[in-house]
Amino acid sequence: MKVTATPFQGCFILEPQVFKDDRGFFLESYNKTKFEEAIGQSIDFVQDNQSVSKKGVLRGLHLQTGVYAQSKWVRVINGKVLDVVVDLRKDSETFGQHFTLVLSGENFKSIFIPKGMAHGFLTLSEEATFAYKCDNYYHQPSEAGILYKDETLNIDWQLPEKSLLLSPKDRALPTFKSVYS
Repeated sequence: MKVTATPFQGCFILEPQVFKDDRGFFLESYNKTKFEEAIGQSIDFVQDNQSVSKKGVLRGLHLQTGVYAQSKWVRVINGKVLDVVVDLRKDSETFGQHFTLVLSGENFKSIFIPKGMAHGFLTLSEEATFAYKCDNYYHQPSEAGILYKDETLNIDWQLPEKSLLLSPKDRALPTFKSVYS
């Protein structure tokens, strides 16, 4: 497994070894020992989630707070997304910063996102299957998020605003300044 550090402490891009031939490919999608060695910590994933989204669907920016905070390991099974991570850890040198990465079923990249970071993605292909593991169970009262078009974060979502498809809940998320300033 190839491990690449991101600008954020504890957040890593992971790439499995892929064995390709004329039949297709094989990869080991998860191995607890190798994964924990890659991220440098022990983690107990307790929930797997999967979504299918059409082109232009933007999900985010989400996180859970308090004792229900979650670390996530995200990947795309097929299709292509622009993945966005925002560091919301107030004691972090990169607090309030974001980075983006294209995840796809072709590049096999994934991201480990530690607790205290918001996450979102935008589907760039006609359809994408997005999968992720969480180290804590979903708890609705602990949901939090930041508005996708927050002026402070100034995220380039790579598609025109008019083509974005969001849930009413995601359109109503608060701004960064209203929560973190």
